[in-house]
Amino acid sequence: MTRDEFNAFCASLKATSHVVQWGNADVWKVGGKVFAICGWNDGTDAFTFKATDLAYEVLQDQPGIRPAPYLASRGMKWLQVYDERGMSDASLRDHIVTSYEMVVAKLTKKMRAELGF
Repeated sequence: MTRDEFNAFCASLKATSHVVQWGNADVWKVGGKVFAICGWNDGTDAFTFKATDLAYEVLQDQPGIRPAPYLASRGMKWLQVYDERGMSDASLRDHIVTSYEMVVAKLTKKMRAELGF
C-alpha cells in the first residue's frame, strides 16, 4: 500500500479527520482520537494502527511488523507494518478498519451521536 492509497482508504471511513504531524506523519482520527498513522520509519512509509489483544500477540513478531515505536513502549497495543512483506494490503485495510471501530466504540455516546454513529 502506498501512502496515497492509505490516505484515500482512511478518508473513505465515516467522520474521519486528517492532520500532518510528528515529523510529516499522516495521522487519521475519528472523534479526535487517533486510529491510524503513516510515517515513522527512517523516511519510508510505515503503517501504524491500534490492534486487538489477539492481533497484537500474534502479529508483533512477524517479519515486517513490530510493536509501534513510542506507542507500544507506553503500554498501548499498537502495531507498525514497516515492510511490505509484513502483511497484504487487504489485511492492512482490515486491521485499519478494526482500529477505527475500536476507537469509535470508546467514544462517548454524545460524540458518537454527533458523528452520526
